[in-house]
Amino acid sequence: MLPLSAPLLNFGHAVNLNALCRVLPAARIFAKAAARPRAVSLRTAPYPGFATDLPATFMYTFSFTRNQIGMGVRTAGVERMFSEGSFQQTGNPMDLAIQGQGLFEVLRPNGQLAYTRAGNFSLDSQGQLVTPDGYILQPAITIPANSTNIHVASDGTVTVTQPGSTSSTSVGQIQVVNFINPAGLQGIGQSLYKQTLASGAPTTGTPGTNGMGTIGQGMLEMSNVNAVQEMVNLIAAQRSYEMNAKSVKAADEMLQSTNNIKQ
Repeated sequence: MLPLSAPLLNFGHAVNLNALCRVLPAARIFAKAAARPRAVSLRTAPYPGFATDLPATFMYTFSFTRNQIGMGVRTAGVERMFSEGSFQQTGNPMDLAIQGQGLFEVLRPNGQLAYTRAGNFSLDSQGQLVTPDGYILQPAITIPANSTNIHVASDGTVTVTQPGSTSSTSVGQIQVVNFINPAGLQGIGQSLYKQTLASGAPTTGTPGTNGMGTIGQGMLEMSNVNAVQEMVNLIAAQRSYEMNAKSVKAADEMLQSTNNIKQ
């Protein structure tokens, strides 16, 4: 069965190598989620002549399955890993990081919502918190002009000090969202993700409640990609690909020899 399953294995190794090569350059991108291919087993198939001469009692005693052999594995998909990355202090009051589970929700120009853990926000001309690409944080937070002492609490409450006042004024509260299966989110570029059937519907909540992470101000979450570990994984994937290629070549030579004998 090797010639039948080997091409699928080669394809799986190729997907793995491709995913690893794409992940490594992202190690320095803010809140970039690592990715890994997920493999599933193919169905077993009858293998003529395997254990046909063994009595059934012998096979059951040693947990054998009569006349079956695995057909290898296939790549089911590449899943995102939203484990928490390290944090870098910036001192910028507009830089926010989610410490724990959750994502920020932003509004794209086409009216669709997207999700990200990258909190390098800034203010647009209207005083709203936006991403570097101008996507508005949801729910919208507007900072009044000439405000000072912008403070974001761990529960997302945003307070400012307005001109002529000595007391702080609340201007809104940042919310975070979570998914039943964050690995099912689809990447759309720019460290953004969108909802899919696999991810489930988003659940919005206040930071620090119901399992949601808290908000850290003046810091950014770095990528959770471990460059050293990914290099080790890349080397292992390359060796696996090479071994599988050699097994395909050996199987082809064996079949060619068998065919020559028959002739």
